[in-house]
Amino acid sequence: MFRESVAGLIDGGARVVVAIPTNGPLIDEIRSLGAEVVIAPGLVLRKALLRPSGWMRLIGETFRGLGSAWRIMSRVHPDAVYVSTITIPLWPLIARLRRTPVISHVHEAEASGSALLNRLLYSPHLLSDEVLVNSRFSQATIRHVLPNLASRAEVVLNGVVGPASPQPLRADTDGALRVLYMGRLSPRKGPDLVLSAAALLARDGLPVDVTLIGDTFPGYEWFGDQLRLQADNAPEHMSVTFAGFQPDVWSFVADTDVVVVPSRIDEPFGNTAVEAVLGLRPVVVADTSGLREAAGSYTTARMVPVDEPAAISEQLRALTESWSAVRADVEDSRAEALRRHAPESYRAAVRRHVERAVRSGSRRADAPRRRGRTR
Repeated sequence: MFRESVAGLIDGGARVVVAIPTNGPLIDEIRSLGAEVVIAPGLVLRKALLRPSGWMRLIGETFRGLGSAWRIMSRVHPDAVYVSTITIPLWPLIARLRRTPVISHVHEAEASGSALLNRLLYSPHLLSDEVLVNSRFSQATIRHVLPNLASRAEVVLNGVVGPASPQPLRADTDGALRVLYMGRLSPRKGPDLVLSAAALLARDGLPVDVTLIGDTFPGYEWFGDQLRLQADNAPEHMSVTFAGFQPDVWSFVADTDVVVVPSRIDEPFGNTAVEAVLGLRPVVVADTSGLREAAGSYTTARMVPVDEPAAISEQLRALTESWSAVRADVEDSRAEALRRHAPESYRAAVRRHVERAVRSGSRRADAPRRRGRTR
């Protein structure tokens, strides 16, 4: 979504300078859009820093981040600051100190998490002139801990890019059912649930091929090993492919029958579910949080209780048994997803809010001068 936000601002003729704390794979894409990129080491809030053992590092990264952000602001003199995550909390403060309009775009929401932690994460954005959220669920999560911030927040649905000409669903599911998971290989995302559900089908005699797209976070390599062990112990009639991180997933979507999004805990939204719909694929989705909001309105989406592989298995079987009806519905679902999540609409909405913040900031800056002239 950050890439789409940058694209929207550049589409409007803005000079965009992107400040990020570390190097990463997104940089080349951002530069290809025409943005400038500055590496700005600083504070990135992680749970480890909020524990007593991480407090010294927290203090050090805070001071380093304040200095880095201040120097960038002095060099660039921006008309506005757009903050795309709540995990870099210093930018709203620096922008306010520099009397620069600031827009916060909240993409994170974990209603089941600590209320105190959520309040700490969201509080810096009370300083923002504009607050955007990616779903009603995110807005409700903020409202639970900071009602006054939620009252100012506006929902801007994610713009989700899909394939221009998606591969149609195959006529039938003869042979193995092809199941796809896309996302981080982490316990919270639940790829192990996909393997467990597929194993249940295979033991009942329905062949299943599972492909996992994604990789582990540093420090979670143990979970990747656990998944591979689970795959090694798969029953007969079941195969598992670990495809790793893929910058372009559409060839994998074209080769699959069903996408599964089995997250165990809250998701602020469900881009992967929308991507499945845009790719003309039915999707099985955990019935929770922003996933429900993202997928609940599509006839080709099936909602299942959280953390229940048997329910996933049942829905996969049900899809195969109603395959003709599913094939008839996927085009209508795609059309609705294109309407709701057009990237152009998302880009325009972000640009509109940034421009509104700039205009508001200009009026505030002009007010003292106007008062001075009336004296």
